[in-house]
Amino acid sequence: MKYAAFIEKRRFSFEELLAFSYGRLIEDPPETFDARLPAPPFLMVDRIISIEKNGNRGKMIAEQDIRLDAWYFQCHFPGDPVQPGCLCVDAVWQLVGFYAVWCGSLGAGRALGCQEVVFSGQIRPHNKIARFEIDIVRFSDLKQTGTGIAVADAAVFIDDELITTVKKARAGIFKGITYRDYPHRSANAMGGASKE
Repeated sequence: MKYAAFIEKRRFSFEELLAFSYGRLIEDPPETFDARLPAPPFLMVDRIISIEKNGNRGKMIAEQDIRLDAWYFQCHFPGDPVQPGCLCVDAVWQLVGFYAVWCGSLGAGRALGCQEVVFSGQIRPHNKIARFEIDIVRFSDLKQTGTGIAVADAAVFIDDELITTVKKARAGIFKGITYRDYPHRSANAMGGASKE
């Protein structure tokens, strides 16, 4: 798909999200377009049902199909399988970062934290569908630094029951941070505190 079509698209299938994860969705990406979603098994969404922007605010609804044989049920915990709650939070970060890229930010995404997480339920192997309702409360595209920041409140439902709320989840898009020559040592081979 062309980049112009990507930023106009209002829903994304699993195949499209998977292609985005591998850098193969957009056939004519802008020069500094380094954005990716995590690849399976860490990709925590199967489809984006809707995505919309209204000024510096927006909304998204996405879903994840719960699979009986999901990797996390095999180890968390033996004899008491439950999806780790942190994976719901990571799904929110994945979606918030995707939103910033969809709005035109160029670079690679990073989770930047959140203000509050409240768990009031759990995801078990025989549940069917997790739904993520994301309310983008602020999107800023800082042209001078090439950074895009999105801040969102989110609600996570399992089979239509609210189980998690996340307040002020933040994700950023930054230029020049990718480590494409892994595992070789290079300028971006080491982590640590951000220099910005």
